[in-house]
Amino acid sequence: MPKIIENLAGRLMQEARRQIGENGYAATTIRSVAKACGVGVGTVYNYFPSKDAMIASYMLEDWRACVAAIEAAAACADTPGPVLRCICAQLRLFIGRHEAVIRDKTAAAGFSGALGRYHPVLRTQLAAPLRRFCEDDFTAEFAAQALLTWTMEGRDGEELYTLMQKLF
Repeated sequence: MPKIIENLAGRLMQEARRQIGENGYAATTIRSVAKACGVGVGTVYNYFPSKDAMIASYMLEDWRACVAAIEAAAACADTPGPVLRCICAQLRLFIGRHEAVIRDKTAAAGFSGALGRYHPVLRTQLAAPLRRFCEDDFTAEFAAQALLTWTMEGRDGEELYTLMQKLF
């Protein structure tokens, strides 16, 4: 009879996150994650088709939490300022949590196709809470793109906030 492990997918993602943080992207493997969780390699593949899919799954969970925080800030904001600040803070938080993957050249090569496909989705998600403060959709999309790009490049949140205020 197979053993039942509660929330195994979550445990696998948590272990992959831990290993990447401690050992880096290249040193983290399906085999190392399986061993640490006390399951066979085949069991991991029942949940995730690849290491990158496992990593993308936990990154997606974190991204959804960031978007929820931005939406919550936008729901009670009367001006764009608090929303812009929240977007900057959530982007920095997300990048900080995933820097070991984002800055790794091997990981970047594996994720480059996905980033190209999902970048417009990220931009749209970041633009959505800004739209009600903008005269048109382009301004919201432009602001979201600028925040996304500049934050990825390590620009200071207050500097970004000051520039973005000029758009609104």
